[in-house]
Amino acid sequence: MQGSTMTIIGCATSSAETVLEAGSSSGCCRDNSSVALGMAAVRVTAVAIIKVTVGGFLNSLRPSSVIDNVKDLIGRSLYLEIVSSELDAKTGQEKQPIRSYARKVAGGVADVVTYEADFDVPAGFGAVGAVLVTNEHHREIFLEGVNLSSPGANGPLLAIRCNSWVQPKSGGAPGSRVFFANKPYLPSQTPPGLQSYRKKDLEQKRGNGSGQRKATDRIYDYDSYNDLGDPDNDADKARPVLGGSKQFPYPRRCRTGRPATTKDPRTETRGGKNYVPRDEAFSDVKTLQFSVTTLRSALHAAIQARKSTLIDRDLAFPSFFVVDKLFEDGIKLPRANQPGFLRGVVPRLLQSLHDRPSDHVFLFDTPANVQRDKFAWLRDEEFARETLAGVNTRSSLSEFPLKSKLDPAVYGPAESAITADLLEGQMGHVMTVAKAVKHKRLFMLDYHDLFLPYVHKIRALEHTTMYGSRTIFFLCDDGTLRLLAIELTRPASPSQPQWRRVFTPSTDTTESWLWQMAKSHVRAHDSGHHELITHWLRTHCAVEPYIIAANRQLSEMHPVYRLLHPHFRYTMKINAVARSSLINAGGIVEFCWPLQKYSTELSSMAYDQLWRFDMEALPADLIRRGMAEEDPEAEHGLKLTIQDYPFTNDGLLIWDAIKGWVQAYVARFYPDACSVAGDAELQAFWTEVRTVGHGDKKDAEWWPSLDTPESLAYTLTTIIWVASAHHAAVDFGQYDFSGYFPNRPSTAHTNMPVEEPVDAGALAAFLDNPDQALRECFPSQVQATLMMSLMALLSTHSPDEEYLGGLDTAPWIDDDAVQAAYRKFTARLKEIEGIIDGRNMDRKLKNRCGAGIVPYQLMKPFSQAGVTGKGIPNSTSI
Repeated sequence: MQGSTMTIIGCATSSAETVLEAGSSSGCCRDNSSVALGMAAVRVTAVAIIKVTVGGFLNSLRPSSVIDNVKDLIGRSLYLEIVSSELDAKTGQEKQPIRSYARKVAGGVADVVTYEADFDVPAGFGAVGAVLVTNEHHREIFLEGVNLSSPGANGPLLAIRCNSWVQPKSGGAPGSRVFFANKPYLPSQTPPGLQSYRKKDLEQKRGNGSGQRKATDRIYDYDSYNDLGDPDNDADKARPVLGGSKQFPYPRRCRTGRPATTKDPRTETRGGKNYVPRDEAFSDVKTLQFSVTTLRSALHAAIQARKSTLIDRDLAFPSFFVVDKLFEDGIKLPRANQPGFLRGVVPRLLQSLHDRPSDHVFLFDTPANVQRDKFAWLRDEEFARETLAGVNTRSSLSEFPLKSKLDPAVYGPAESAITADLLEGQMGHVMTVAKAVKHKRLFMLDYHDLFLPYVHKIRALEHTTMYGSRTIFFLCDDGTLRLLAIELTRPASPSQPQWRRVFTPSTDTTESWLWQMAKSHVRAHDSGHHELITHWLRTHCAVEPYIIAANRQLSEMHPVYRLLHPHFRYTMKINAVARSSLINAGGIVEFCWPLQKYSTELSSMAYDQLWRFDMEALPADLIRRGMAEEDPEAEHGLKLTIQDYPFTNDGLLIWDAIKGWVQAYVARFYPDACSVAGDAELQAFWTEVRTVGHGDKKDAEWWPSLDTPESLAYTLTTIIWVASAHHAAVDFGQYDFSGYFPNRPSTAHTNMPVEEPVDAGALAAFLDNPDQALRECFPSQVQATLMMSLMALLSTHSPDEEYLGGLDTAPWIDDDAVQAAYRKFTARLKEIEGIIDGRNMDRKLKNRCGAGIVPYQLMKPFSQAGVTGKGIPNSTSI
C-alpha cells in the first residue's frame, strides 16, 4: 500500500539445528547478523506487518486496491526469497533462493495488516546473506525490516534493516529488490553467493544515463545546474548553466532528464516537482511538518504582501513601530476558500493549502535576540559579536595595508582608503597598526573583491544597490571585538570614476546615522554571503555529489556506505525544493537578496575562487582564515587567535568527537593502507566525487588521496562535519538572528546619501529624516516578511529529526566494537552539551554570556522539535 510501512518479523514454527556464523576474515566484523542453517532442514515462518498511513488510506480508495485485496485473499501479494551467502559445492554456482508467497493474516489492529510466509530451507543451505522482495501489490510499500528466527532462539537471529520503498511489479519495477543482512563487507570479502547481487544492485542504482526520471525511480546520476532558468516563459528568467564550463564551475546535482527548453537547448524545462530517488524523499512526518511550517510561514509573508501590494510591492515600513507589530499583533488569516493571492506572492512555495485552519490569528514568534535585547541591533558591540557567535562567523585575520587583487584598470585603484592613521585613532592610540598586525589584533570581514565585479550589474536592476565592502575589527584585551571602520566601494565604470569612503563610529549626529546605514549595507552583504555561499554552496550544493557517488559506487553492504548513509538523509530532497522555489529564476532568494538574478552566478564565482575540499574541515578552515595555527601541544592541536570564539570553541569539541568515532569505525574495517587502497568500491566512489560530482575541480592538486586509514578517516570526518555540525551552525540560528530583519537585512535598497556625485534630493531627505532614510534602505515590507518566514522555516527542527549520536541512528551493524565506539561517541556528545551550558554561564566569556546576549547553543547536539536555536541533525535536512 502506498504510503504504508511494512515490517517483517520472523518466528520459527519447527525445530532445526541453527547456528550463528562465528568468524570473519580480516577487516570484517564478527556479529550476529548472518544465520548459517545447519545439516538438518528447517522451516521458518516470516511475519510481515504493514502499517497503513494516511497515504495508504487514501490509496485504498483507488480502483487498484480491489485487485490488491483479491491478491491478498489468495496469498499472492508479497513474494519473499531467502538468499544463501554460499555457492553450491557441486556446481560452483549460486544456490537457488528459497521462495515463498506471504499470505494475509487477520489482525485486530485497525492500522496494521499482517502477512506470513513459510520457508522450507534444505539442509546445508548455509548463511543467509540477503532477502529478495517482490511487491505484487499495485502500490508501493515501505519496507522497514526483515527478521528471521529459529527454534529455541531468544529473539531474531537475522535482522535486516531495510527502510526503503519497494515499487510494485505491475509498475515496471526491475524485478525483486535485494536487502542485505546487516553484516558489512568490503568488496573483496563479499561472500561468493552475494557477489552478483551486490553488483546488480549498484548497476540498477546507476541507471543508463538516459530517459526522464520518474518519482518512483531509484536511480542516481549527475547533471549540471541547468534547470534554474525558465526562458520559455519569460526571457528575463534565462539563467546561465552552472557546472561544466570554465566560466561557471559548479558541483553537480541529481539528473532529472527533462527535455530542453525551446529558446535555450542548454537549459532544462521546469515543471512539477524536481526528481529525487524515491528513498531520498521526505517521510510522512517530515512532509507534514514541512507543509504545515511552510504554509504558516508563507501565510505570514503573504498577508503582509497582500496589504503592501495594494499600494507598492517595494513599500518600506512606515515606522519601527509597524515592524514591532509583526510580533505583537495577530494577523487574521483569510478563509480557506480565498487562497488565490497566496500563489501569486509565493509561487510554488505553498505545497499544501488544504487541511489548514481558517480564521485563525498568527503571530511571528519573537526572535531570541529581540526577546533579550530589543535594541541590540543598533550597537556596534553586537555587530562585532555576531561575527564570532552568529550564523556567519567568517571574519579573518587582517593584513595591512589592504589591497584589492582585482584589475585596477577595470575597477579603479587597488589600495584601500583605510589608513594606518585612521585605524590607530579608532584604537585610541593604544598601539600602532604594525603592532596590532604582528600581535594578531586586527580582523576583517571582507566582501570587497567578491562583490565588486557585480556592483554595476546589480545597480542596473530596480530597487537594489551594491558596494564592495571591508569591515575592520580590533581584538580587545577582554576577548571581544571592537568595530573600527567600514569601507564601501563603488568600482569605476565608463561614465564614473571609482568612489570609496571610510565610515567610522562618531558622536556627530550626521556621521552617526551614516555609520548606521553603512552597517546596514555590510549586514546585507553578510546576509547574502551567508545564504548563497556559507549555507547553500558549502552545506547543501557541495554535499549532493557525495550522496550521488556513494549510492552509485558503494554497495549498501559496504561499511563506508553504512557510516555515511545517516548523514545524507533528506539532503537531495531539500536541494530539489531549493531548485524549485528558492534559488531558481524569480525565486525567493532572487526576490529577497541584493544580487537578484546574479545570485547563483555569484555562488559559482565563490565555488571557483574559494571552495576546496581540504579546507572544509574545521581545523583547516580556521588555519586558512588566520583564526588558528597548528600547535601539537595545544588543545585540539590548534592555538586559537581569539580565545573566546564560540563557533570555534564548541565546534572543535564536536569535530574531535566525530573524528574519534570515525577513526574507531575505520580501524575496525581497514587495518592497514593496503586495505584502503585495494578497496575498489571506495576508490571508485572517491574518484567519481572528484572527477564527476566536483568535476570542474578534478585537476586540483589539493584533493586528498584515500590511501591510508588516516586519510580515509579524515576525509569521512570532513564530510560528516559539513553535513551535520557545520550545517547546523549556519542554519538553525537564522530566525534568532534574522527574524528581526533590521539586525540582518537581506538587502539594501538605497545608496549612501553621500555617494558622489551626490544626489542633492536624497541627501536633503536623509538630513531631514535619517530614521526614514534608514528604513527605506531596509528590505521592503514584502521582502522582509517573506524573508522572515523563510528564516522561520529553515530554522525549524522536524519532529522526526535524527540527531548526531542519537540512539535512533546507531549503526546497522551488530558488532560489539562498533557499537561500543558509537556509545562512547554518544556519551561524549552528551558531555559536550554540559560543557556548552557551562560556557554560556561563564561571565568571563563575553561573546556568549552577558546582559541581553543570546547564549551560543548552535553546537548543542540535541534538541526538541521547532525553532530552538540548537541541535545538530545528522544531515543537511532542511
